[in-house]
Amino acid sequence: MPPVMPAVNPNPPAAFPTVATELILPGPVGPLEAAIAVAATADARAGVAIVCHPHSLHGGSMHNKVVTMIARALRELGLATVVFNFRGVGVSAGEYDDGRGETEDLLSVAAWVQQVRPEAALWLAGFSFGSYVAARAAAHTPVRQMISVAPPVSRWDFSGLASPLCPWLVIQGEADEIVDAESVYAWVMAQPEPPTLTRMPETGHFFHRRLMDLRGAIKNGVRANLPPRSSA
Repeated sequence: MPPVMPAVNPNPPAAFPTVATELILPGPVGPLEAAIAVAATADARAGVAIVCHPHSLHGGSMHNKVVTMIARALRELGLATVVFNFRGVGVSAGEYDDGRGETEDLLSVAAWVQQVRPEAALWLAGFSFGSYVAARAAAHTPVRQMISVAPPVSRWDFSGLASPLCPWLVIQGEADEIVDAESVYAWVMAQPEPPTLTRMPETGHFFHRRLMDLRGAIKNGVRANLPPRSSA
C-alpha cells in the first residue's frame, strides 16, 4: 500500500515554526516530507541545523535513531532542527538518485531555512549516506558547522569534494561493521585542514547502546562554535 500524504498544508510556511511541526516543503521534483523542532526558549540560539538520514534504499529515513539523536543533541545546545526525507522516502516525491538528487533536495530545504530564518547560522549534519549528501551540499550553501557521523568514504567519492569552509566534526565508531574506520581516519588526515575527529571505541555503525555517548560527543565537539543566543 502506498504511503498516505499527511494532513498538512502543502505550502511551506512563510515563517519558521515556533513549535514542533510536521510539514511538507517544496522540493526539486515535488514535495519533501519534513519535521521541525525547536529548542527550549531559554536555551534558544540563532541557528538551525538540518540533519540528513542514511541510505534511502536500506531503510534510511528522517526517523532513524542516529538522526534523531543528532537532532536531539543539537536542540539541547539551543539550535532548531530540521529533519526531512530524501526523494522517494516516506511521502517525499521522486526516486532515489545516487546522491545527486538528494543533494538537490537538501539544498532546497536549506534555501527555505535561509528564507524564513535569514539571521540564523546554518548547520549541516549527516549520518552515513546523509553525511555524503551534506558534504556535497556544503560547497553550495553558507554552512557554519558541519557534522559527519560515520561518513562512508570508501563507498562514496568524498575525495572529489571540497572541504567546507567552517568548523567540521567527524565522529566514527572504531568497530563499524559497514564503514571502514581506518579509511575514515586516513581521509580525515588527508584534508587540507583536517576536521576534528572523535573516535568512539567499541562502537558499531548504528551506535547500538552508544547513542547517549554519541549525544555527548556531538555536544562536546561543537560547543565552541555555537551561534549567539537568539533575540526572539
